[in-house]
Amino acid sequence: MNVLFLVQAEQRAILDRLYDGIAQACDSCDIRWLSSDEQAHLQRYFHEHVDVSRYDRILFFLRFKKEMRQWRFIRTLPNLVILEHDAYQNYIPCKYTGKFSAHYRRMPWARIISSGAQVSQSLREEGFDACFVPKGYDQALLSYQGRERDIELAFVGSTKSVAYSGRKALLEELGQVENLLVTKTKSGAEYCDTLNRIRFFVSADVGMGEYMIKNFEAMACGCVLLAYDHGEVENSALGFVDMHNLVLYRNVPELREKLNLLRQDPQRAAAIAEAGRQLAEQRYGFGAIGRQIVETMRPPLRPARQASWLQRQLRKIGVYY
Repeated sequence: MNVLFLVQAEQRAILDRLYDGIAQACDSCDIRWLSSDEQAHLQRYFHEHVDVSRYDRILFFLRFKKEMRQWRFIRTLPNLVILEHDAYQNYIPCKYTGKFSAHYRRMPWARIISSGAQVSQSLREEGFDACFVPKGYDQALLSYQGRERDIELAFVGSTKSVAYSGRKALLEELGQVENLLVTKTKSGAEYCDTLNRIRFFVSADVGMGEYMIKNFEAMACGCVLLAYDHGEVENSALGFVDMHNLVLYRNVPELREKLNLLRQDPQRAAAIAEAGRQLAEQRYGFGAIGRQIVETMRPPLRPARQASWLQRQLRKIGVYY
């Protein structure tokens, strides 16, 4: 399978290993790093730089804000697959509520690969060709170091986005009753070192409906993951088992109750951390996730709606509607 893979040149998360995993699983993968301007002018970019007939699949992993404004052109692309890590915003109160569905409705033959099991299920119920492949972690940057854990309870990451309002509120509530460290680090070695110092990592993906990358990163580095519970659909799809390979909670009192139980039983806490680390290493490194994405792309896509005679004539002069 020959794949054209379009990704963002400016990306906050370091996803190089994910891209490598996808490329290695393809017969041929042409990865293009698109600037913000190129993402905003896809018609021009394709006209100047792409022969679509060369590819069995065209895989988008671009900024949705720019993508949704160009649906008239995008829906003309053959063999389109869209990888999306933020489609949970379709179902939560935010500026993108319902907008993913509206975008995909204009090209219902495209395959959507979502990082949420429940999100994928909801999209399928709306009639889309939606598949689930979870987020994961960079196995080259993050790993277990076996060092002393001198930070008992912590969260590392951002709380500033509107989508993180539930996260911020929960962490603030927990911080009023526990000695919780909330901090940020540089990506790479500093982040890995910090995770390896934390015994209990608080993941507070409140209201998101799926587990963010930080969950897999914390597990891979040997933390006991305290994760906000997103329900049976998500947990079953990921192999998450409460008090076996992570700790699930729905509110601060439940979190504290389970945390105190594990404080009194360090061996059980260590066993949960070890089971979580093994799960992450076996299933959620970006190499494995990349292979899963490629396998999800392989089955035949839905046939696209044929353009009318007028649409075909207009496209010859660069007009899309």
